[in-house]
Amino acid sequence: MIDYELYCKMRHLKEEGLFPSQIARELFLDPRTVYKWLAEERFRQRKHSQRSSKLDPFKNDILRMLQAHPYSAMQILQRVRELGFDGGYSIIKDYVRKVRPKKSQAFLTLSFAPGECAQVDWGSYGSVNVGDSRRRLSFFAMVLCYSRMMYLEFTVLQTMEHFLACHQHAFEFFGGVPEKVMVDNLKSAVIKRMVGKAPIFNPRYADFADRHDFKIIPCNVGKGNEKGRVENAIGYIKKNFLAGLAIPDFSAIHPAAIIWRDTIANVRLHGTTHEKPVVLFEKERPCLKPLPPYPYDVATISQVRTTNQFRIKLDGNRYSVPAEYAGSRLALKTYPDRICIYDQEKLIARHARSYDRRQDIEDPDHPKELLAQRKKAKDQKIFMRFLSLSPRAEAYYRNLEQRRMNPAHHVLKIVALSEIYPPCAVTRAMEDAFEYQAFSSEYIANLLEQRSHFKTQASALHLTRGEDLLEITVEQPDLNIYDMDYKKEMA
Repeated sequence: MIDYELYCKMRHLKEEGLFPSQIARELFLDPRTVYKWLAEERFRQRKHSQRSSKLDPFKNDILRMLQAHPYSAMQILQRVRELGFDGGYSIIKDYVRKVRPKKSQAFLTLSFAPGECAQVDWGSYGSVNVGDSRRRLSFFAMVLCYSRMMYLEFTVLQTMEHFLACHQHAFEFFGGVPEKVMVDNLKSAVIKRMVGKAPIFNPRYADFADRHDFKIIPCNVGKGNEKGRVENAIGYIKKNFLAGLAIPDFSAIHPAAIIWRDTIANVRLHGTTHEKPVVLFEKERPCLKPLPPYPYDVATISQVRTTNQFRIKLDGNRYSVPAEYAGSRLALKTYPDRICIYDQEKLIARHARSYDRRQDIEDPDHPKELLAQRKKAKDQKIFMRFLSLSPRAEAYYRNLEQRRMNPAHHVLKIVALSEIYPPCAVTRAMEDAFEYQAFSSEYIANLLEQRSHFKTQASALHLTRGEDLLEITVEQPDLNIYDMDYKKEMA
């Protein structure tokens, strides 16, 4: 059943610019019901079969009283008793709470000349996928107060470098800078507000404003309505663009936002000006101040210390620096799209900024020095083993160098041979190779291979001259057996 309170909500949402179908979704009603009640000039009590109340004859009188003056429930009770009401205070209080008109504060409508002012603000809308992580989705809006021309940019952070970069992109989009920029009391713009004193602006934002030649106009504390144009734009972005929009990944929202901004937001017939923003912008464009000749450096500078794995940490990710800077204190410049790392005035590393989490981002050139140092240490250890093989090993190495050979290659092979053959055999082979002036690992390998198969020549048999061997008696052989075999063959 539609009561007076629900009817007031429908009227209020209609005044905010919502269509009946949107109001129906907001209040969980049938669109036909909303159309019907919005067509009524005033609330009409529906006739129903509920039991009557003592207050029914006095409800219209109570409504007139509340419309004329914000009486309290006790004052209403006193007045309706004069009209004959004999009920209690509770029924009056419940009814007054239900039907009392909402208090609406009066605001002045501000007017601005072309190019005079722009209003900026941040908005948030849930979270979005960035790689394998989820981050809060934020968006920056700047609206020119005269034409209502709007600039829109989505981010996942609201840090100072993003705040300044969005300003810079907005000015480039408009092709100029307004005389004033109206902001809320966020820390990126206003550090401190004191009653009766001028606000203390963030030094970075004040420097940015001086460079672009605009004046910062902060709203009064708790008076966000003073920048109503951008506040309305924030609500419009949420309702008209983001509501019901499927965003698979953060990278997908940028092209969609540009299309919506250029084909819907800035070409719609504005409800207040009754003109299209792009049409009024043609009048406002010549009134904007020119952009500075060189872009402002929007980076945020901070001091960082690298880990022993030559990494710095930012946004939950790790970025590499050259290995020789492990454990050093360095300067970090963060931009919305990249980071730069400096040692004093020297740029030592640069990376694309990642908004994913738990990523290890390494430049392939950064560990090269460390790997080279480790290789040198390994080569030095092998060379020391080579020198220990023979007293003449160093002279052998000098001869390898003089013959323009690759001495490290031959040293490595000779040391490897000492692990296969006995070290004494390798030492002897090196001595022989030196005598014959044959300087190569292949010659030493051939010597070792040949000597591993070489057998010593057999010597003459030497009998032990024991007395028992000298006294051996040999019997005379019987040759008759040969004659017997011969006679058998002849027979």
